[in-house]
Amino acid sequence: MTGAGIALLAGTVSTLLFASSTLPMVMKAARTKDLSSYSLANLVLANIGNAVHCIYVVHLPVGPIWALHGFYVVTTGLMLLWCLRYRPARRSPGALRTERRLA
Repeated sequence: MTGAGIALLAGTVSTLLFASSTLPMVMKAARTKDLSSYSLANLVLANIGNAVHCIYVVHLPVGPIWALHGFYVVTTGLMLLWCLRYRPARRSPGALRTERRLA
C-alpha cells in the first residue's frame, strides 16, 4: 500500500470514528429535546468555525475530510437550531417571586 493509500485509509477510519463518537450525543438531543447541558456560546462558535473551515476544505481534493467536515457542519448546525428552539424561556425575577407567592 502506498503512502497516499495509507493516508486515505487513516482518514476514512478516523472519519468513521469521529462521526460514531458524535452520533450518540446528537441522537439523545434529538430524542429528548434537552440541550440544557450545551453551551450556546460553544455551539455558535463551533458553527462559525465550521463556516470558516469550509474555505479550507473546499480547496482540498474530495476525500474523507469532506465527509467529516460535512458531518460536523450538519450536526453542529442541528444542535444550534435545537438549542435555540427547545431551550426554556427565561423568566424575570418578578415572575419567580409571583410564582412563589402563588405556591
